[in-house]
Amino acid sequence: MFKFLLYPISAIYGLIISIRNFLYDYKLFKSTEFEIPVISIGNITVGGTGKTPHTEYLVELLRKQFIVTTISRGYKRKTKGYQEVMVDSLASDVGDEPLQIKTKFSEVQVIVDEKRVQAIQKIQVQAAAQLPDVILLDDAFQHRSVNPGINILLIDFNRPIDKDQLMPVGRLREAKWQMRRANVIIYTKCPQEISPITRRIIMKDVFLRPYQNLFFTTMVYQSLTPVFPDKAISTPKLASDKVSVLLVTGIANPEHLRKYLNNFSEDITDLKYPDHHNFNPSNIQQIEQKFNSIQSENKVIITTEKDSMRLKDMDLSDSMKANLFYIPLKIKFLDSEGKNFDEKIVTYVRENKSNRDLHKRNSKKTR
Repeated sequence: MFKFLLYPISAIYGLIISIRNFLYDYKLFKSTEFEIPVISIGNITVGGTGKTPHTEYLVELLRKQFIVTTISRGYKRKTKGYQEVMVDSLASDVGDEPLQIKTKFSEVQVIVDEKRVQAIQKIQVQAAAQLPDVILLDDAFQHRSVNPGINILLIDFNRPIDKDQLMPVGRLREAKWQMRRANVIIYTKCPQEISPITRRIIMKDVFLRPYQNLFFTTMVYQSLTPVFPDKAISTPKLASDKVSVLLVTGIANPEHLRKYLNNFSEDITDLKYPDHHNFNPSNIQQIEQKFNSIQSENKVIITTEKDSMRLKDMDLSDSMKANLFYIPLKIKFLDSEGKNFDEKIVTYVRENKSNRDLHKRNSKKTR
């Protein structure tokens, strides 16, 4: 009954989004194309599709050959406007995902700004030596004021969009057919193997166009890592130790991590918070009380890497610091498709990098 009441809202929302896209399609709204190569990573649904791990994959790929800058809006940060993320920034000031990227890749420039056009314009007037070869736009599929050279769309394999509906009835940010704007479509969080029949069904569902490439990735969990290395107890071995786990998550879809941990522990207690949740002292007290109530000598608190960025900002007891760990996450392309993806990305940046070099020379002339 309640869902039925949401249909009129969904229809109005869909109309507004359709009008907006129409205005961009017919150039009544301006979409800016920059000299610097720009790659957008985004999704068409609400909820986690693995944007940050895929952005990190691109950073890792490109930083070996090029100067990379990433731009994000810094979702749920308490500040506004243009801000450069530093290693010692607070997640509450810059957002958890940008801080996570900066923490991993300290040499990479990470910017947060709600207005991507404004952010790129400010980046372009930096000293010539600081100008990037490529800009990665995080969560920008709907941010049409920038026209990227490559538009990457992520879709969760476990939550197909062909039967989904527009918000708030469903999880779609915009109509399914807007997938046509993507150059690259990646199905994320896939099982380790996908049958040829499943692939053909997916290709039909997305109505793959001649200018689009379709890839499949899976999530690979890394070793347990202490949030506070200088305070941590010895890191337990999940594969061999019988560990009781308090799983603390503030992400859209914690089920994937929960399923992974089920392989190692029969005693898992969950504490779930909303996506990008800003932890407060009451939450920390709740976590400590829940952890202390676990009747096991071999116990640990596990969280996601993204959540660890926000938990580090909090005033935690030594006991909590000693027992708080996260599990890093990486992506892996199925069936050696990563080589084709890498070549496509690197070739685009290399072929368009000359525009950046021209801009760099022009910047020197105007100084």
